[in-house]
Amino acid sequence: MMKKYLFTGSLLAVCHMALAQNSYTILKPGESHATIVAKAATITPSPKQLRWQQLELTAFFHFGMNTYTETEWGTGKEDPGLFNPTNLDADQWVRVAKENGFKQVILTAKHHDGFCLWPTATTTHSVKSSPWKNGNGDVVAEVAAACKKYDIGFGVYLSPWDMNSPLYGTDAYNDFFITQLTELLTKYGQIDEVWFDGANGEGPNGKKQEYDFNRWYTHIQKLQPQAVIAIMGPDVRWVGTETGYGRETEWSVLPADNLDQAAVSSGSQKDINIKPSGFLKGQDIGSRDKLKGAKGLVWYPAETDVSIRPGWFYHKKQDSLVKTPEKLLDIYYSSVGRNGVLLLNIPPNKEGLIADSDIKSLTEWTSVRTKTFEKNLVKGAKVISKNGKNTQSLLDNTYKTSWTTKGKDSTAVIEFKLPTAEIFDVLSLQENISIGQRIEEFVFEYWDGKSWKMAAQGTTVGYKRLLRFEPVKATRVRLRIEQSRLNPTLSEFGLYKQTL
Repeated sequence: MMKKYLFTGSLLAVCHMALAQNSYTILKPGESHATIVAKAATITPSPKQLRWQQLELTAFFHFGMNTYTETEWGTGKEDPGLFNPTNLDADQWVRVAKENGFKQVILTAKHHDGFCLWPTATTTHSVKSSPWKNGNGDVVAEVAAACKKYDIGFGVYLSPWDMNSPLYGTDAYNDFFITQLTELLTKYGQIDEVWFDGANGEGPNGKKQEYDFNRWYTHIQKLQPQAVIAIMGPDVRWVGTETGYGRETEWSVLPADNLDQAAVSSGSQKDINIKPSGFLKGQDIGSRDKLKGAKGLVWYPAETDVSIRPGWFYHKKQDSLVKTPEKLLDIYYSSVGRNGVLLLNIPPNKEGLIADSDIKSLTEWTSVRTKTFEKNLVKGAKVISKNGKNTQSLLDNTYKTSWTTKGKDSTAVIEFKLPTAEIFDVLSLQENISIGQRIEEFVFEYWDGKSWKMAAQGTTVGYKRLLRFEPVKATRVRLRIEQSRLNPTLSEFGLYKQTL
């Protein structure tokens, strides 16, 4: 896709992010480490970030000129006449996504080659110059309509890099890009996500572009305020790989160290920016140690992207290389199950359809997930938590209710006594992130009749944590929260038996 150039900020241009929201806070110089950690526990997602996190599964549709040239990266010199899907069915795309549990889709409205999937007024390098529907087609409109029909979120990818536009590398290109954004954000109804990457190569004039991200963000927030701006944006960051695997320890609250302190001191919200400085590397980016000396804290969750195929665009020679249901399941546990949202690319073919091989793998994967998680084996258990309150909320299947500890306790033990012995090998935990992400270390144990034995352990929980372990049969289990930032909170607790 764009791995060579893609980067996200230490925290990216969080412009116009209201300080009244708890998703962002400025720290005073000299604040103690303990105070910073405590404040990190109170940072929460904005309403649109919470909605995005609860999607869990989103789909990418990479479709465009590269589909027809059998390449991953175009040149901007392709003949629009090559674009001619013989049976384009956006309804099928979205229906397949919906049937397999995806709550939102993102379409590559324009990739790096500059070819636009809508009849833009900004360039002739678009569908209006193609033979498809005699130049009267609009892929963006068809996908938007299908999303509305199936009640699923709709997002657009608009590549900042444009290898076709002669304006690329000049100040005028930022105006050109604003016009393209305006078309996409005003002609197709509600847009739920705008997806940028950091690709920044040369245009046809041999120049590179200085992107005016702040201006673009402001424009998006004005036209589609509910839309999250992802990857090269202030709302959602890239996890750092294109494998589908997130970190074992994934914090959504991160330090923001490249603040304009003069602007902060002036109290002018519109001047407070966090500028791009390279994507966040490493397996630990938000622990207590990483918060030391932070100048600010921000809620900045991770999107985990991967393609169902080796490539991001459809290539027939890869029909036999589609990821298996077992591989997709492992990715699910390692993305959604690690406090992330999985963005899975499902590229339509030259006909304009999702290929049968892809549908088969998706369907089998969905069947396994559905069967595994259809019954919470701890449902009906007696819940005991000596220093806890609202214990029954752990099993009420209602995310907005949650268990927490009394007083200032930051550790706890929660025991579950099941009505009958059950066999299980999957643990599901959910923190109530509307209060904050707090749990730093936990251990899950079962009673073997003589003593407590460890089945699994972990660090962060976040919106959702899924852990697999060797099958266990027991009537008593317990969760020990060993370390937390302030009072830990849990929304849901579940035990399941993996079905293959």
